[in-house]
Amino acid sequence: MAQLLREQNYSLQSNRKTEEGADHPDRDAQFRHINAEVKQALATGIPVISVDTKKKELLGRYANRGKQWLPAKKPVRVNGYDFPSPTVPRAYPYGIYDIAQNRGFVNVGTDHDTGAFAVASIRGWWRSEGRTLYREARLLLITADGGGSNGSRLRLWKLELQNFSDETGISISVCHFPPGTSKWNKVEHRLFSFISSNWRDEPLRDYETIVNLIARTTTAKGLKVTCRLDHRKTQLDGR
Repeated sequence: MAQLLREQNYSLQSNRKTEEGADHPDRDAQFRHINAEVKQALATGIPVISVDTKKKELLGRYANRGKQWLPAKKPVRVNGYDFPSPTVPRAYPYGIYDIAQNRGFVNVGTDHDTGAFAVASIRGWWRSEGRTLYREARLLLITADGGGSNGSRLRLWKLELQNFSDETGISISVCHFPPGTSKWNKVEHRLFSFISSNWRDEPLRDYETIVNLIARTTTAKGLKVTCRLDHRKTQLDGR
C-alpha cells in the first residue's frame, strides 16, 4: 500500500499551522500601517519594541518537547503524566524584543499574567536598558498581539501604560496585530522561538533553571537576552 501511494505522488505529512480564520477586509491595510509605523520610527531613532507573554510553563520534572545530545541510553527522566495540581508553580515569561538593538528582555512572573504585569515588565526593560540606549527618546512604539495581557480592549493594560507614560514623560503608541496573527509579531520568531530551541528537552525544574536558560539564549546574528525573576503580586484584570 505504501509503495502504491508513493507511486501516486503521496507522502507522509504532518499538519501545518497556516489557517488563521476568516480574513478581515482591512487586514492587509493593518499590516501595511504597522510596517510603515515601525520603519518610520526606526529611521528616526525612536525605540520600537515587540511584546508578548510566552506560554506559561510548569515548574518541576515535566516533559519538555525536543531532543538534546546525551550519553547513549541515558535520557532525562521526567514525570509520566502532565496533570499538575493547582499547587504546582507556574512561570509567566513576558518578553520585550528591541527591534533596533536585536536584544531581548524577559521578565519571568510567578503570580498571574495581567495587564499590570505586562506594563511592569515594560517598565523593567526601560529602567534596565531602554533609558540608557535611548537617552533622548520622547516617543516609544510598541507592537503587540490583540489579546492576552496586552490586549487591545484591556482597560488595565491601557491604564498602566498611561501611568508609565506619565512617570517617564514619554508618549507611547501601540500597534496591535489583527486577531490570529501572533506569529507575525517579531518577539515570537526573533526571541521566543530561540528560547524554546535553547531549552528543548530540558525539564524546567525551578525558576532559577528558567532564568538561566533564557539568559543564555543567543543566535548567530548576535541576539542578547536579559532575564530577571519577578515575584511581585499583580493586580488582576477587571478589578
